[in-house]
Amino acid sequence: MGKPFMNVLQQSSLLDGGNGEWLEAQYEAWQRDPESVPETWREFFKALPQVNGVAVDAAFHSELREEFSRLTGRSRGHHIARVTGEHLTQERKQVRVLQLINAYRFLGHRFAKTDPLRRTDPERVSELELAYHELSEKDLATVFRTGSLVGPEEATLKNILASLNRTYCETIGAEYMHISETVEKRWIQQQLESVQAHPDVSKDKQRWLLQRLTAAEGIERYLHAKYVGQKRFSLEGGESLIPLMGELIDCSGVHGIKEIVMGMSHRGRLNVLVNILGKLPATLFSEFEDQHNREHATG
Repeated sequence: MGKPFMNVLQQSSLLDGGNGEWLEAQYEAWQRDPESVPETWREFFKALPQVNGVAVDAAFHSELREEFSRLTGRSRGHHIARVTGEHLTQERKQVRVLQLINAYRFLGHRFAKTDPLRRTDPERVSELELAYHELSEKDLATVFRTGSLVGPEEATLKNILASLNRTYCETIGAEYMHISETVEKRWIQQQLESVQAHPDVSKDKQRWLLQRLTAAEGIERYLHAKYVGQKRFSLEGGESLIPLMGELIDCSGVHGIKEIVMGMSHRGRLNVLVNILGKLPATLFSEFEDQHNREHATG
């Protein structure tokens, strides 16, 4: 099991049933005075879903318990158990579905199809499999709450899996759950899950992206052929930096930003000079020739 997933389990360990009374005390203290509990718990309680249309911070705990009890007998068009034992089993599965969603956020990039040549199949990730979470294909038609997953509040497990695979296990490997700032992390999550990592890019935008990538690759090919063995800190394999920076600068201008300060490593610097900052290729090649000649001079 990977370390990030262990962190998830550690962070959720306080939600174990044995801590129920302590959690209730924290929750009721938060209702009376939000400042009386640590910030992490304030964020957790604020993020809880609404119950019967009432925000959780406006509902009393006794009302929440009563509402949850009433909901156990409500039919939602799919089989939801009415018997206490079956309901308990269903709720346990609900928790596992939420854990499955988080597993995709943490580890989905390891199963993503990021090799365009498909020379090897993505590695098997056990944490992304139903059996790991004590779920099975029999549960695929069951409706579960989706928690913080962007989209419908409830969906069948089959649809939840389809959304997670399309978002995290196709051609984009998104690795962001290590970010400590919750706002930043949720922003990335919103951008990915709202379009399932498949944004609607216009034909004109696609052509622009192709032009930028072609320009980035073209200068790398030329420098490689012209100055064999010369240190040039190639951007090969990272050409997407060029359209990324171009888009970032364009969007910054639209939002009124007047000045941008760049700090970057040597890798890709020549490419950025030409394709982002507008340095003339002739000037760059002239400087490169002078450096090349000095390094190979004799005397």
